[in-house]
Amino acid sequence: MTDRYASFVQSAAGRALVKRLGLPDPPRLRRHHPGDPLLADPALLGAATGGRLAAQVTKILTAAGVELADPAAAAGWAGGAPAQDAPPARSHGDAPQRYGALLFDATGITDSTELRQLYDFFHPQARAVLPSGRVIVLGTPPQECPTPREATAQRALEGLVRSIGKEFGRGTTAQLVYVSSTASDDPTQSAGTITSLESTLRFLLSGRSAYVSGQVIRVGGGAASVPADWDRPLDGQVVLVTGAARGIGAALAKVLARDGAQVVALDVPAAGDALAAVANDIGGTAVQLDLTAPDAPTRLAEHLASRHGRVDVVVHNAGITRDKTLGRMDADRWDQVIDVNLSSQERINDVLLERELITAGGRIISVSSIAGIAGNRGQTNYATSKAGVIGLVDSLAPALRERGISVNAVAPGFIETRLTARIPLVVREAGRRMNSLAQGGLPVDVAETIGWLAWPASGAVSGNVVRVCGQSLLGA
Repeated sequence: MTDRYASFVQSAAGRALVKRLGLPDPPRLRRHHPGDPLLADPALLGAATGGRLAAQVTKILTAAGVELADPAAAAGWAGGAPAQDAPPARSHGDAPQRYGALLFDATGITDSTELRQLYDFFHPQARAVLPSGRVIVLGTPPQECPTPREATAQRALEGLVRSIGKEFGRGTTAQLVYVSSTASDDPTQSAGTITSLESTLRFLLSGRSAYVSGQVIRVGGGAASVPADWDRPLDGQVVLVTGAARGIGAALAKVLARDGAQVVALDVPAAGDALAAVANDIGGTAVQLDLTAPDAPTRLAEHLASRHGRVDVVVHNAGITRDKTLGRMDADRWDQVIDVNLSSQERINDVLLERELITAGGRIISVSSIAGIAGNRGQTNYATSKAGVIGLVDSLAPALRERGISVNAVAPGFIETRLTARIPLVVREAGRRMNSLAQGGLPVDVAETIGWLAWPASGAVSGNVVRVCGQSLLGA
């Protein structure tokens, strides 16, 4: 589906009209293409006094080929020292220093009075971030803080990051990453050492995270394994994708196969032709199965066991809508949506885990929705099912931690698909513009986010619900 308004804005006449009338200004987003550098422009890394992650982050970025700017060249700021009110730093003559990313290690902040260090770092550089830039703040999970004052200060980081995501503009995204103390590596280790933080930094800095902004991501102490090739981080992995025939599911299958996975694409028999086309296109296999059938979990488990002996990643993408306001909704509409979107996931997880087809290092990733966070008129059944998916993640993550299996969800916002194309024009335009990026996302944006959560290197990322919504105003 084409966003004609966004296309018009990119024209000379459109640019002039947007500026004159103050209309929404959708930027052209930087999305990932194979072979792209992680970050084409320099990154500026700062740290609060006593921060514990800066050395680790420096090694990760250096090994990833990211150019790090000299903090001393950043006007008015130098590692924890007070800043002066000054314009962006100058790099060559009169040319201002510009950055592809700003990163700040805030783990050293233990009191609200120390939050000033955030202002001192970001204030001079607020206009120095290039279009489609990245802002990442690293903190300590408040529940791990030894004192109430430190927990208070660390919780305050969420307001900073979400505000930056709405202020910097031009496609810039902003994220907060809470890094558990159990996830910190020995800072004396050599450059290039895999850490539990590396996959998350690589995802957030790259074009893969184009439509992810204003998120709080928690990195724990799970095992992470380095891929031989970061361009193919899923090499050797068997990945099941349900609802793979069209839309987000088809994009998922393509992205995961691009990243090296052997994809098992599943959908209902009625979608058999489209499913076969997807599987053939990516060199995967197709499974026609109605997940609501009583024997579906057993049949699926037997198929995976006989063909592959295991499944490394399960992506629960299959979902339906049967919209009506609650007072006008018949029982069948309620039952169908709950069964497909939520209960079938529980049944499949139970069988695959009981038969130990998902082993240590495995991933379970479910597709929720912003409707499950904010609710939606006319979608009580759908919103209930998608909120239930979030509950599934919350309950399973701690239960499976000891087995080395991570559980996460993504919650898409307005994504340009054939389903959203049916929405009335005024409502559709509101969905597109009511986010910090002033546009709808693409199926590939959801797929890239799920791909990151599926990587073996993302083993320390569990129990998260990551919104792929351009920092939507709904549910914020």
